[in-house]
Amino acid sequence: MGMQQVTGVEATGAVRAPDGAASATTADIFLAEGRATSGVSVRTMEIVTSVAFAAVGAAAIWDSLRLGAGWAPDGPQSGYFPFWIGVLLVLSAAGTLIAATRSGRARGEAAEEPAPFLSWEQARTVATVFIPTVLYVAAIPFTGIYVASAALVAWFMVRLGGFRVTRAIPAGVATALVTFVVFEIWFLVALPKGPIEDFLGY
Repeated sequence: MGMQQVTGVEATGAVRAPDGAASATTADIFLAEGRATSGVSVRTMEIVTSVAFAAVGAAAIWDSLRLGAGWAPDGPQSGYFPFWIGVLLVLSAAGTLIAATRSGRARGEAAEEPAPFLSWEQARTVATVFIPTVLYVAAIPFTGIYVASAALVAWFMVRLGGFRVTRAIPAGVATALVTFVVFEIWFLVALPKGPIEDFLGY
């Protein structure tokens, strides 16, 4: 009896098509689906938001009691209205927290997956824009708005637009120069400036 040709699963565990090309294994498919659906659930965000609002409400209550949250002979004290606003915040947060906890238990009993709020891939995309924007705002007091804007435009062109650095940097500088001419020279609107503008006499 001759040697039989193996056309199914090889020793490596990879499944090959009839033409010999390797196809994705079942485990790879499940892992890819898990990466696509993993992230932060709506229930988790509801709980986090409830705790945050409860903390704000508790801080308002504490500060209102420090200032005086009662009713004086001449009317309400300084912390009267903030106190009750804080109480409403705490009660609303508690109600949301209880509802989120109960819904989570109900899903667990029904063996259902929690509704997704934000996947990790979406969070990465948001961070790609959010973090540079925060750094841009933080850099304005030190570099001025024009230098920071040039750097931000160049970064977005390279990171999100796929442009080369040799094209992104001139585009960022040109954007800053046009903005400078429009606001500082034409409209005479003074925007935050940094060391470079001071050196040039502006």
